[in-house]
Amino acid sequence: MLRGGFVEGHGHRFRAAVGRAGVTPHKREGDEATPAGRLTLERVLYRADKLRAPTCRLPIEPIGRDDGWCDDPADAAYNKPVRLPYKARHENLWRNDDLYDVIGVLDWNRAPIIPGRGSAIFLHVASRDDAPTAGCVALALADLLACLAAGMTALEVLKA
Repeated sequence: MLRGGFVEGHGHRFRAAVGRAGVTPHKREGDEATPAGRLTLERVLYRADKLRAPTCRLPIEPIGRDDGWCDDPADAAYNKPVRLPYKARHENLWRNDDLYDVIGVLDWNRAPIIPGRGSAIFLHVASRDDAPTAGCVALALADLLACLAAGMTALEVLKA
């Protein structure tokens, strides 16, 4: 069973894994905490080689082998998608585990982007051992797909 928190939205509530440092109203890059409050889904990314496109109301795109996300506060592309290889610190969105098989890109620190306020805050698939995240929100795959299919486009992150 996932520990750490819940997400609520659109009349649904799901148990979620959150950051190792818990949920905070004062998110900073690298603090391993999940930002508290209401987060809006901007779009959905998925591994087309592993799953069919999830049903949702949001723009949806397959993840490519060269897709990444910059998490380097000193870089001009901070908290933005990048093409790999990329010179600055980044996350690879094409992972060998299942965590990024479906990614909901959340609006945390996206408009405007403030260097150091946190990057790559995603709604993604929880690990098989229900481990905490590095700051994202993670749901069991079935719950994540149900959340998207139910039309959830915003969610409230709550402590357990």
